[in-house]
Amino acid sequence: MNEILSRYCPRVEFDSYEDFFANYRCTTPENFNFAYDVVDEWARLDPGKLALLWTNDSGNMRSYSFADMKRLSDKAANMLLAQGMGKGDVVMLILKQRPEVWILMIALMKIGAICIPATYQLTPKDIVYRCNIAEVKFLIGVDDEELVQSIRTALPDCITIKKTALAGNSIPPGFIDLRDAIEKAPEIFNRPQGDADTRTHDPMLVYFSSGTTGMPKMVRHNHSLPLGHIVTAKYWQCVQDNKVHLTQTDSGWAKFAWGKIYGQWICGAAVGAYDTEKFNPQGMLAALQRLRPASFCAPATVFRFLIKEDLSGWDFSFIEHTSVAGEPLSPEVYHKIKEMTGLEIREGFGQSETSVMAAAFTWLPVKPGSMGKPAPLFGLKLLDEEGQPCDDGIVGNISITAAGEPGISTAGRPPGLFTAYWKDDKITQSMWYNGVYHTGDMAWHDEDGYYWFVGRNDDVIKCSGYRIGPFEVESALMEHPSVLECAVTAAPDPVRGQVVKATIVLARGFLASDELVRELQNHVKRVTAPYKYPRIVEFVEELPKTVSGKIQRNVLRNKDTAEKDTHI
Repeated sequence: MNEILSRYCPRVEFDSYEDFFANYRCTTPENFNFAYDVVDEWARLDPGKLALLWTNDSGNMRSYSFADMKRLSDKAANMLLAQGMGKGDVVMLILKQRPEVWILMIALMKIGAICIPATYQLTPKDIVYRCNIAEVKFLIGVDDEELVQSIRTALPDCITIKKTALAGNSIPPGFIDLRDAIEKAPEIFNRPQGDADTRTHDPMLVYFSSGTTGMPKMVRHNHSLPLGHIVTAKYWQCVQDNKVHLTQTDSGWAKFAWGKIYGQWICGAAVGAYDTEKFNPQGMLAALQRLRPASFCAPATVFRFLIKEDLSGWDFSFIEHTSVAGEPLSPEVYHKIKEMTGLEIREGFGQSETSVMAAAFTWLPVKPGSMGKPAPLFGLKLLDEEGQPCDDGIVGNISITAAGEPGISTAGRPPGLFTAYWKDDKITQSMWYNGVYHTGDMAWHDEDGYYWFVGRNDDVIKCSGYRIGPFEVESALMEHPSVLECAVTAAPDPVRGQVVKATIVLARGFLASDELVRELQNHVKRVTAPYKYPRIVEFVEELPKTVSGKIQRNVLRNKDTAEKDTHI
């Protein structure tokens, strides 16, 4: 029995999905703090228990026990206090997957500071915007030359930053040497008392979530978020006590919270980390052999690339459970992975704003292309434009109907749901009202209760009166051997309003041609419906993506809109 997990879940094992959905409960104490109540508790109960297994592109390996994590996070907490940070202060981390990201996230929880993880892809303009609107006081990054230059360029316009630090071996003048500062800090750190201590409702974490329009929103989570990710880790990713779980993602994305720290450590699993500078399939495969995770989760992009490789010489026998999130996985990729490796990929769905909302949970047969069935606690429903539940087969807005009201308090809100869009009441109220959070993601459910993703409300293509979901067209295209990956978007059209456009990266051995365009168009007509075929096909060398591998369809849409405007 996992002593820590059982403190928050009175019942852990279930006989069926129906049993799980009806009877799963999670207790949320008033003063829960993941750093003290999980990390330090594991260090007390089982000091040598493996917490983190790390590797990089060079094949280097490091391991950290929970005792290591407690000791290093205590030292890091003392370092933060010495630098003038305290409860409620905002610290931004751009640390890729260096071990310091785990150490700092724990330390920030211990002192009650607010952590903003960020990707190293940020431009100077991005850094300035984020630092100023969030009032960041301390910016901590890696010693990557390009990132250091971006930080230097941004700093004169970052009006609230007091300190900057870098983790690495080459620290330029003007930056604190993070590793040296942590090493020199005292090892003894005692939990603050009274008002200096944290409560569950205190803000803990903020993610910047980019939409299709406007500036990125600040998604604010409190200290209950880790408890929400118990469902993510145990019942969807199926992590196991004392075994390694690997979710492949950069620390700047919410997928890190989903798969690399909270639910995994509550469940007693060790976190695997592949600290890569740039994704490539061979590097990913080699890292899997070194880390040998029992459970593996990755974005759909990773699996799309893997099926184009020769996997016959690689060992996958140590992987007992495989999952995917971030983007829908096409049935073609699902079947190919199963054929080539024997692995059955279970899809999950959620947002930066939530823990897992729906998934092909362990008891459910997989329906390739479906995100599975709703998680417990959220009261998940598909709602139409009048806020009424949708019948089978009708597309609706994926909505959390047990959301309670937005704000600081945890009362009436399931763990794992964000508290508000920080400093933006208007957008919070536009999506979260009358006890319901409307995600803006569209789906339909079948007669068995399985959900099928259609796209963001803004992604749905409205062509000549038809509503076309991009994922269905993408799935059809992925069945064609010439397509390595693709993105389907709406392109402006003076007659039809919008038309379907496919932006395609070709597989090795295929060349772009008018003949191939016609072949792909006819293929989509046969597989889906004649009106869904892409009227515009563009071949590119690569698709714009986030570091976590998610295709940025809004970049493609904005490009098409800008090109249309220049021709007016």
